[in-house]
Formats: sequence, C-alpha cells, structure tokens
Amino acid sequence: MEDHNRTVPKLPIPGKRNILITSALPYVNNVPHLGNIIGCVLSADVFARYCRLRGYNAIYICGTDEYGTATETKAMEENSTPKQICDKYHAIHKEVYKWFNISFDEFGRTSSPQQTEVCQTIFKKLLENNWLSENTMQQLYCDTCERFLADRLVEGNCPTEGCNYDSARGDQCENCGKLLNPTELINPRCKQCKNTPRIRDTNHLFLELPLLKDKLVNYIETTSVAGGWSQNAIQTTNAWLKEGLKSRCITRDLKWGVPVPLEEFKDKVFYVWFDAPIGYVSITACYTPDWEKWWKNPENVELYQFMGKDNVPFHTVMFPSTLLGTGENWTLMKTISVTEYLNYEAGKFSKSKGVGVFGNDAKDTNIPVEVSDTLFTWSDLQAKSNSELLNNLGNFINRVLSFLAKPPGSGYGSVIPDAPGAGSHPLTNKLAEEVGKYVEQYLEAMEKVKLKQGLKTAMSISSEGNAYLQESQFWRLYKEDLPSCSIVVKTSLGLVYLLACLLEPFMPSFSVEVFKQLNLPPEQASLCDEKGDMDKAKRPWEILPAGHKIGTPEPLFKELKIEEVEDYRKKFAGSQADRLEREEAGKAAKLAEELKKKATGFNLFAALVLILISSDGCQFEPITAGKFISTLFTKPNATVGGKKQQTKKLAGEATSRGTAEPEISITRLDIRVGLIKKAQKHPDADSLYVEEIDLGEGDCRTVVSGLVKYIPLEEMQNRKVCVLCNLKPANMRGIKSEAMVLAASSSDHTKVELVDPPQSAVIGERVTFPGFEGEPDDVLNPKKKVWEALQVDLQSNSDLVACYKDIPLTTSGGVCKVASISNGSIM
Repeated sequence: MEDHNRTVPKLPIPGKRNILITSALPYVNNVPHLGNIIGCVLSADVFARYCRLRGYNAIYICGTDEYGTATETKAMEENSTPKQICDKYHAIHKEVYKWFNISFDEFGRTSSPQQTEVCQTIFKKLLENNWLSENTMQQLYCDTCERFLADRLVEGNCPTEGCNYDSARGDQCENCGKLLNPTELINPRCKQCKNTPRIRDTNHLFLELPLLKDKLVNYIETTSVAGGWSQNAIQTTNAWLKEGLKSRCITRDLKWGVPVPLEEFKDKVFYVWFDAPIGYVSITACYTPDWEKWWKNPENVELYQFMGKDNVPFHTVMFPSTLLGTGENWTLMKTISVTEYLNYEAGKFSKSKGVGVFGNDAKDTNIPVEVSDTLFTWSDLQAKSNSELLNNLGNFINRVLSFLAKPPGSGYGSVIPDAPGAGSHPLTNKLAEEVGKYVEQYLEAMEKVKLKQGLKTAMSISSEGNAYLQESQFWRLYKEDLPSCSIVVKTSLGLVYLLACLLEPFMPSFSVEVFKQLNLPPEQASLCDEKGDMDKAKRPWEILPAGHKIGTPEPLFKELKIEEVEDYRKKFAGSQADRLEREEAGKAAKLAEELKKKATGFNLFAALVLILISSDGCQFEPITAGKFISTLFTKPNATVGGKKQQTKKLAGEATSRGTAEPEISITRLDIRVGLIKKAQKHPDADSLYVEEIDLGEGDCRTVVSGLVKYIPLEEMQNRKVCVLCNLKPANMRGIKSEAMVLAASSSDHTKVELVDPPQSAVIGERVTFPGFEGEPDDVLNPKKKVWEALQVDLQSNSDLVACYKDIPLTTSGGVCKVASISNGSIM
C-alpha cells in the first residue's frame, strides 16, 4: 500500500512542485464501505498517482481516526478495550486499502505517540496566545460507572410527542430522526450499566473562533480563489461565517483520547473534531521526522485535501483556525475536493447498519471497479463494465495488439513496424489533432481536480481509437497498402501506451497489465517528457519505437453477465450481519483463500467505483448507488470528436432500446418562484385547496394542494411559494392540477409549512442548487420515478433552510426557508 520501493522519505524539493495530499481519516469503528473508499480515499489516490506521473514531488497521507465516543461504544459492544478495537479495525482498513491498491506514502493512526505530542504542542500554543476559554456545561453523569456520559453512551425515551421510542440515543432518535441533547431524554439510562444518570456540572475548554474570525476570513477569501474551491465548499463555509462563529468546545469527559496537558483537566481528553485533523500532521511525523518541511512550508508546498461533504467545515473553518491560532507558519489547505454520499440500491450506505458493499465485500466480487452524487446499483455496474470497459477500452486495445501479434502474412509477428510518412497521412493527422486536444483537456481537468472529467476525456481517446481503426479499414490496408497499414498500427499502438498512462491514476492494475502486454516496464508510465510536457501525444506514431517486440495479447476485461449480477445482488442483500448469518464457518476459510488469489487480479471493482469519483469542479458529488458508473463515460451512440460512436449491445439486451434515460439529478426538476394570486377550497374535496399561481408565464397555473388541514385559507392568499412545474398534470377530483406547491412536513406528519422563497425573489425565476448545473425535463416521466428518487433528499435543516441534501434551494434573493419545522421532509 505504501511505496515500498522508497528507502528514504520524500521531502520538499526546491524548484519542484511539492504537493501534500490528504484524505479524510476514516473512522476505525467498522469496515470501510464503498462510500468511504470512493468518497475521499480513492479520489485522493487518483490525484496522487496523477501528480507522480506528471513528475511532481507528491506524498499521500492518510490513516485511521481512532479516538472518541464511537470507539468506546464499539469496545463495549464487543466486550473489548478501545485499543483492541482500534488494532482490529486498523488492520482491516489497511488490508482493504491494500486490495484496492491505494498508493499511500503513509497510512497511520491517530492513537500514536506522535499524535499526542503534536496535538498537545498545538494546544499549548493556542493557550499561550489566549485563544482558549473555560466554561461550565451540564452533562449526564453515571455514579455507578463514575464517568460523564457522552451522547452515545446514554439512551432513553424520545421526548418527541408521538414517538416515545425507548432506545433513543443521546444525540438522535433513530425512530423519528429528531436530533437530541442527552439531557432531553426521558428516563435516561447509562448504556453500560443501565442505571439512571444525573445532571452534573463539568468544566471544559473552548476555542474562541469569534476572536480568530479576521484571520480566518482573510485565509478563506484568498485561498478559495487561488485554490479553485468548489461552490459547495464555498457555500458551506460562508454559511458558517454568516451564522456567526461560535466558541467550540475542544475537550470531553472521556478516557480514550489525547490527554489534556493541564492538571485541572487531567481527567479529560481532546474532542475528536479538534484532534482528528491534527492526525494529518502526526501521521506525516510518523512518515518522516522532518515533517515540518511539509507542514510548515507554505511557500514551497501545496496542500490538497479530499473529504466527504459533512467534513467541509472542519477543514475550511475549524482546522485552519486551530493552525492560525498558533501564530506559526503552517501549510494551510490550498485546494479542497468534496464528495457527497454513496447510496446502495434503494438506500444510503451505512457502516453502523451494515448496509451496502463494504471493502471486504468488494474483494469477493473480483470485478474491476472504478466508478456523480450517484447511486450504486448492480445493473448500472454491469452496463458500464460491459459497454465502456469491455466494448470500448478493452476492445480497442485487444484489436490493435492481436493484429500486431499475428504471424507475417496476416500481421506483424508481434514486432512494431516502422511508419515513414505518418506525419503526412491525412486520417492519422486528423486523429492526432483530436487526441492532442483531448490530452490538453485531460491535463487541465486533472490539474483542477476535476477527476471525473479527466476520466471521461481519457475514455474519449479510446473511442477515437476505435473510430480510427474502423475508418482506416486496416485489415484491407494490410493487403492493399502495407505502408499505410503500418502507419495505422504504429499510431494505434501509441494510443494504447497513451491510454495506459492516462488511465493509470484510475485503474493502476489495468495499466500494469497493458504494459505487460506491450512488453514494457510499468515504471515507464509517464505523463510528461524530459521537458515536462506531453507533446508526444500529438505524434502518437512516435511514442513506441519500430522494431520493439510486444508481449502476448490477452483480453483485458470479461463480460459481466446478468446471472453474475443477480448473484452479487443476492449475496450482498441485507446488512453485513445478515450475510454473516447466511455463511457457514467452513466457507469463511475457503473465501479467505480465494480472496488472496483474487487480490492479485484486475481490481475491476475498483475501476468502476472510481468513476464516482468527483463531480465537475473540485467537488465530488459522491455516490448514490445508481449512477455509480453510468455518468462517467460517453453514452452509447454519443458523438465524440465529430464521429458517432456505436457501442455493442449487452448480452440479452433488446435490439431497440430507445434513448438512454438521463441521470437522476436535481437539475431535472423545474422548481420556480410563484405567487398565489387566489386560493379557495376545492368544491368537491374538503381537504384540498385550488390555487391560481402566477409563474411569470402570462397566464396563471391551476394547482390543487392538500393543505386545508394545515394552513388557514387566509395564509394562502397573495403569497410567494416554491412550485414544482414539470410534473405531469393530474386530475384531482375533477380539477386538473398543473404543478405542485412545495411544503415541509414534520417527522410525525402533524405539522406542514410552505417552503418560502425570499420576498425579493423574482416571480418565475428558477430555483437553483449551487454546484449543480443542467436544464430541467420538459415533463418528468412518472414511470421513471424521478421526483420520487429526488424527494427523499429534500428537507429543511436545523437552520430552517430548505435543502437538497446540504445544498440550499437558492434564488436571486437568497435561500428558501420554512417557518419552524427543522429536519422536515419537503414534498
């Protein structure tokens, strides 16, 4: 997993680009699932590999986040100690990432002595500089266990009316979803001893973020532009600043963590949000004792950080504030790459519930996978594997190498021919011009951490290669014009080499195999020449030398059949616990042996997963399961470089399939600002209103809404609302409803409120979602359930802002809000 070929740790080199890459530290309390792996680990690995191929001096740092309540809770569940839990799961994480061929320079852990040293040193600097304060808080205390109870160490009855769930946690009720404070629970009990705790005062230390605001804002305003932060990251960060920074507690009443180095706080440890990001620094200190040359060298080092969207404030607000508060010359984050969530089939991946495909499960499939906010479904995995990896990429490379390997008289006996006059060959020149443009686009995308765009562009070169072979009809040229055939073959071989280099960051095992078939050492892979540029891509016939003998061509990918997909779907149904119950003990040993063999194979599973990697911009619209793969590559029959590409049909696919269904994206919804001009009760339905709504179209639309029970008629008059305008019209008790008014519902469905656009919003303007771009459907196809798929992620947050996931519904006048329902569903 680490670079075992190095004998000396890499340090910044004057005059070179020195790039420090981190991915969010995965929490150690369970097996990592694909959402974790793709969300930041794989995307960071792609960028790290790209940097190395470009000749940059780059290191990739990661490790397991091991302190905090979740570890203590897991230890209790498994009747173990926190250290034993961390040792167990760190080893599992390390093995999973090794199988995924992640090229960490150091994969460490936050329970190291270096973490304690670095964390306490930073703390002392903050204390010296007067950025810390002391305050008293009230917490539940268990007299039996003689300890304060963290949120997850206490449970009781949910206080929410109508719920009363008897196993609500101190931070959230899993039954109704309401966020809680431990002191709100009815009949609270200690999770360990089951006795009733009492409320007790406890003193804690706080980082005074409001005092650090000027330093922080200066950093954000400068770096967000220079580093090309995504709109998602900027918006999330600005939301924190706009709300007003608050003092943040940095200590906890726990045993498992970095001890606070003050006598009066000797029984406390640092809060995990404070110490976990410092793990990047301490793990680098495990990599090299000269870690400060990376972390205190902003003039010569660029810091790129990869994470899921829920981690953004910790990396753009909290961690920079901590480092700025020391007054030292830290290397602060330049560029942030953000991903969202990966969902599995019909629901979200969840470590705590064991839902989804986990890293150890992925090994079982032996499918190569490198696969935007996207949904993972096995059918999409099959489609993308067969259409893009097998029929596009694999087909092109195998055709070229197999033809070259044919014996003289029907081929070239595996020896690359000379190709004089290639520079004046019209078809080849046209190809070279297209490929040169694609390579420039690829480099531009990858430099901006637009990894998905880079991958799409590389795959387009494969499509160009297939079209070039077809148009040249090289099999005829071999008999009729051998010099021209040699030009086509030598040029195509150059494309094979180029593809192996361009795709190495995404599919390293694929590239190793291609280099093997080319009879070249994989270390020869490079995305720059001695001058640091890629001019050779514009002359692909010059890339490989005439007279070189290739190795033995073999198919690179195999067809993923429907039966196999069904087997995987059944095998990974339910939770991990369900699966374990289905397995007999004898199978486990056999499976382990099989995995050892499979781990050396193609990692296609990793290939398809990677595609989920990052959405356009620096952000990564992580992964809901259905588009895991389907948005990455060119569509069947798409136009690439002016040529129409044809894709082979999948096994069992009907000959007429129609237009491919677009990706389910929030941009497909046509939500607009409307003004209710008139509202009245439906003449034939007591629960329905009939509204006439001005949407800036000239004539008003008639809308029927089931809001009588919740909103008085007088509050429906002359009111701005958010309206979904592209649902298929529906007849509701004799009146055709031509749109739908958006409203938020409480978790128990006893309260409903309209989603209100700002008063300054323009009637008829489209409501947008920053970071998402695209035109809406004319009419949503009800059979495709587009609205139903997107609606589950529409909700009001704790600040009463209407959001899709964490992205606010936005107008020219600001964000849309609800009056009082927090964490409600929007429908």
